[in-house]
Amino acid sequence: MMSNPNWAEVLTAVATAVGALGLLGAIGAAFFAAQQVREARHSRQAQMAADFLRRWDEDALVETRHLVASYKSGAKLAAAFQGFIEKNSVQAFVLYRELDYFEQLGALESVGAFNFELIRVLLGRRLIDRWELWKPSIDAMGDGTYPMFEMLVNRMRTALGDDGPVGSR
Repeated sequence: MMSNPNWAEVLTAVATAVGALGLLGAIGAAFFAAQQVREARHSRQAQMAADFLRRWDEDALVETRHLVASYKSGAKLAAAFQGFIEKNSVQAFVLYRELDYFEQLGALESVGAFNFELIRVLLGRRLIDRWELWKPSIDAMGDGTYPMFEMLVNRMRTALGDDGPVGSR
């Protein structure tokens, strides 16, 4: 014959049920919070991407790209750039804008603040082409100049199956 449960057994069963519901609620809350963190990160990266894209088309970088385009090769750009640097000319600072832009993009990507896949989709081969154009100027500045730009280009080469690291050319 089975006896009815005593008050201690009932209380233990109720407490176990409440604890299980609380644990399920906590797991659900943790999952929801993790989802919110991921969405916030994606939103932040999208905002950063929009800001970088907008900067590329703002007057300052358009002026820089216009000046860069006036040189037919990386060697001619490097010679002019070195002359501007030696004279402390405003044009030197105008040209630095593009190099700094790509250096900042590389730095942001390296710390996970900017998604590499987005850079690949938006820039791809053009990033490598810009590096090749600027490489004689960067080389003239000395080793270790614009390392984040170089690292980003090397990563892009790998992603696109390009023919080797930047330093091998």
